[in-house]
Amino acid sequence: MPASGARSWRSARSGPLPEFGKLHDAAAVRERCGMVYRWVADGRSPHFTLDESCLTAVASYVADVTRDTYPDLKIPYHSRWRHFSAGGVDRWGELAARRDTDALERARIAVDLATVSVLLDAGAGSAWRYHDHKTGLAFTRSEGLAVASLNMFGAGLFSSDADHPLRVDHAALVRIDAAALARHFQVDSDNPLVGLEQRSALLRRLGAAMAERPDLFGHTPARPGNLIDYLLTIADRRRISASFVLATLLESLSSIWPSGLTIDGFAIGDAGRHPAVRTGDVTDRIVPFHKLSQWLTYSLLEPLETAGLGVERLDELTALPEYRNGGLLVDVGVIRSRAAIDPMVHHEVSSELVVEWRALTVALMDPLVDLVRAQMGLDSTFSMPQMLQGGTWNAGRKIAQALRPPRGPSPIPIAADGTVF
Repeated sequence: MPASGARSWRSARSGPLPEFGKLHDAAAVRERCGMVYRWVADGRSPHFTLDESCLTAVASYVADVTRDTYPDLKIPYHSRWRHFSAGGVDRWGELAARRDTDALERARIAVDLATVSVLLDAGAGSAWRYHDHKTGLAFTRSEGLAVASLNMFGAGLFSSDADHPLRVDHAALVRIDAAALARHFQVDSDNPLVGLEQRSALLRRLGAAMAERPDLFGHTPARPGNLIDYLLTIADRRRISASFVLATLLESLSSIWPSGLTIDGFAIGDAGRHPAVRTGDVTDRIVPFHKLSQWLTYSLLEPLETAGLGVERLDELTALPEYRNGGLLVDVGVIRSRAAIDPMVHHEVSSELVVEWRALTVALMDPLVDLVRAQMGLDSTFSMPQMLQGGTWNAGRKIAQALRPPRGPSPIPIAADGTVF
């Protein structure tokens, strides 16, 4: 259960899905972010205006960054797996080699790792860094969180069975506390990390949610990796759509997100409110984003492929509405603030301004894929997760560091709690 007492809409009802179940898919993210985009494009926003002529400059910049990063144009998916190899070290390969397993169990282990690492991957704050004692390297932000979470996984922190340390199970997760995370994240007074209690609470809620869904996560024990077996049983000729994977995650894990947005006592997940969204029903004004759920979906693509499952129609998923992608659009001038941005004022994730910024990011990244594809001379197989990886996330970080050195914070400061941004 979330701390707010909100319930999981799927596990708590035996009848037809409540009306807000329609918020739990990628199409709803795209459709409702489009409503916000049209609101801003029509000049109705008190926060932002748009200059879409600058999208060409964004595409050119992203194409240049992508070529520099991947000169052979063999661009992988944007996923947590890229961060695990920070500093050029194949940490996942070394970890997986510790167990002699078949491809299916290796895929389960990969899903276990990706799930907890993604849930721990939100804003770390500007002061925190992680020292990887095996390599002597130090990392910050997403890379630091990734390396730290992989090392936690390797140490068996997320398993209740000492004989099977490379596992994530519900029994271990429900016991996780902020102190345990602090030790493994190397947190002290000189190395603070944003949102330790919120992160540990998120993992505890994940453990509880998995225990409620043995059909998806298994009984002995409930673990994220068992999702592989469920998807194999329902896949048609071992093919499955990306949007189905996301919908499965949203259906089963909607109760874990701490956004506070509920309808009739049921948790909606990562979503905000905006006046542009008018639906005439109980979901009026609600804009779903599901950022971490989509980030997790992207990060499951490779483990699913290891298990022999082909994931199709990647274009059904959306861009990730986070500060690197959104910051790129602000920094190049596509999204323009009506008022000067005060770097000392931190905006709540639930504020109308941030909800609008996130929605614009989702809406504007769709046409950007076509522009980047054309700039690079690629065909339609160049997908959204490749653009994000190549790509907009790296370009967003690069321009932020150039404009706001040395660490390149977001152009719009966010009051992060360690669970969304």
